Amino acid sequence: MAISLSWQHARSRFNQFYQLCKPRVVSLIVFTAVTGMFLATPGMVPLQALLAGALGIALVAGAAAAVNCLVEQKTDALMVRTRGRPLPRGRITSLQTLIFAGMVGGVGVSILYHFVNALTMWLTLGTFVGYAIIYTVVLKPLTPQNIVIGGASGAMPPVLGWAAVTGEIAPEALLLFLIVFAWTPPHFWSLALDRTDDYARAGLPMLPVTHGREYTVLNVLLYTVILVACSLFPFACGMSGRAYLAAALALGAMFMHYAVRLHRRYSDALARRTFCFSIIYLWALFAALLVDHYLPF
Repeated sequence: MAISLSWQHARSRFNQFYQLCKPRVVSLIVFTAVTGMFLATPGMVPLQALLAGALGIALVAGAAAAVNCLVEQKTDALMVRTRGRPLPRGRITSLQTLIFAGMVGGVGVSILYHFVNALTMWLTLGTFVGYAIIYTVVLKPLTPQNIVIGGASGAMPPVLGWAAVTGEIAPEALLLFLIVFAWTPPHFWSLALDRTDDYARAGLPMLPVTHGREYTVLNVLLYTVILVACSLFPFACGMSGRAYLAAALALGAMFMHYAVRLHRRYSDALARRTFCFSIIYLWALFAALLVDHYLPF
């Protein structure tokens, strides 16, 4: 019985630290980074670069998420969406979170330096600072453009993956960066529209709070147009083929459909569906890039 209780406690503690790392967000980060790795080479990615690169990026991203949870624990406690996280519930202390983030991030940086290359390590470390410090501490509580400016950090994973394989930053990697950068505002503002009361209660200047719903849905529509245009650049530059083009057009049309409906006839439920689709959109778009890269035509 004692062993069983001890095991349950250990599993519960592991799960609490695991949740600090925002695993669903990190999984998308790693997927876009791995896609960047495969697109960087006409053949297969060297196994060491693939495994060590993916692990190192995942660990540093998880550490950045933990720091984000640490900094925002008071505002998280005020929001329905986030008040169940380990820190607001008192399941984990601030010191434990800080030590955990330092250990996980340190291991991730070490893996990237010793088993991938120095450029990837420095770029990943810069991305950590951009998200955990510049975005979380400075931009998010200061300006409604936090998502636009801070989106540069979230758009870095494909560049990290590319650098892990080639040791350099190529124009094609920057195209992938541009896609994720343009995707970030309509993705997060759709969530902010659905959770406007939450953000207002927490005192965070998200766009729907500071400028209202109508202005925000217009910006969602405009940035979706920009995103669809950016998604065509890989084909226009010869980086991808017709299969990707077809997927990009189909996915773009669906995203535009959501954005137009949101602009014409807003509802919180539609904003929530738009947010959910935006996640599917990015997964599917990068999957299409990956499949297209290895098609024989």
